[in-house]
Amino acid sequence: MKAAIVTIGDEILIGQIVDTNSGFIAKSLDRIGVEVHEMLSVSDSREHILNTFLKLQNEVDIVVITGGLGPTKDDITKKTFCDYFEDELVVDAAVLEHVTQLIEGFYKRPITQINKDQALVPSKCTVLYNKVGTAPGMWIKKENTVFVSLPGVPFEMKYLVENEVIPKIVQDYKRPYILHKTILTYGRGESAVAEQLEEWEDNLPEFIKLAYLPSYGRVNLRLSARGINRDLLEKAIEENVFSLTKIIGDIIVGFEEDETIQVILGRMLSKRNLTLSTAESCTGGKMAEMIASVPGASNYFKGSVVAYATEVKINVLGVSEDLILEHSVVSAEVAKAMALNVKKLLKTDYAIATTGNAGPSKGEADAGVGTVYVALATPNEVLVEGFDFGQPREKVIDRASVKGLEILLKEISKKE
Repeated sequence: MKAAIVTIGDEILIGQIVDTNSGFIAKSLDRIGVEVHEMLSVSDSREHILNTFLKLQNEVDIVVITGGLGPTKDDITKKTFCDYFEDELVVDAAVLEHVTQLIEGFYKRPITQINKDQALVPSKCTVLYNKVGTAPGMWIKKENTVFVSLPGVPFEMKYLVENEVIPKIVQDYKRPYILHKTILTYGRGESAVAEQLEEWEDNLPEFIKLAYLPSYGRVNLRLSARGINRDLLEKAIEENVFSLTKIIGDIIVGFEEDETIQVILGRMLSKRNLTLSTAESCTGGKMAEMIASVPGASNYFKGSVVAYATEVKINVLGVSEDLILEHSVVSAEVAKAMALNVKKLLKTDYAIATTGNAGPSKGEADAGVGTVYVALATPNEVLVEGFDFGQPREKVIDRASVKGLEILLKEISKKE
């Protein structure tokens, strides 16, 4: 079963808002075995919308549309629906009653004609009742394709997808199973991982596909299995994940698609009752931001010193001025001193420090642009690594921040 997702609205096309609806809808459809064939964003233009419907007609089984269902003149989806399906708008009594109760009962103001017009729906459609807003959803079939129109307001769209659209698809259609398993790896680049897995990938069953999802310091591997026998799919994925761990088990850190390195790290620190601090120069607090973004981070993260300027390294962190003069502010020796001193200052089990030249100019450092030193102070020793992260500046900061967390994660993992 194939689907297309269409978002309607000039505000998306000019970059005024970011389309988050399509991602939510795609995940919801995927969970019930519906393959998303295409995603489109179109303008608030009758001709554009009609041409899009015509293009998708009989090409996919279901088209899910969001946007254009509001009460203002620029919201034209319902009228365009009528044009495409040769239909007319009629008042749905249940929707009108709901809108009236919402406006007069909840918002405590007189209902207007614009509000009442929200109850107008194409006569041929199945109404999807929206209990959290005024715009109902619409479900209507033409030939071999179902068109579903939903409001663009995210929380209203989500309510209708979860409570109306998905249950109706499950009830009306037979679908294959689509199962995914995501393996999180850190510390090795995409090409290096692919080279290691070439033979393993070639021997995957035909119904299992492997996708590489790289980002800074991280490569997610997603196994997707599609078929009619769920037990067979689950068993095949389990067996292939097991064989995968024998090949790259040293870089696998988790198995949840939405987990980040800071979430995994936070769970490990909490489990072991360990504490962490950071001293950041070139990363400017980025590492601390990543760590603190995890709910419950206060259980293990004690704080950070953003020692961006040399005098802060000296006066706050207590790094020796002579050490800086001898080795330069961007050096393994200074990174080591920063990690040791912030660990002592904030009384933590572990501390990560970064010092480097993120660019675009060299500044007061001797090291080239892109050079970063990352130090990890553990209860027993200090580990220091040097890197050349190149350019641009944002890439250097992001990669250095992730690398610091990655080094800590590897070190803690050794204790298991």
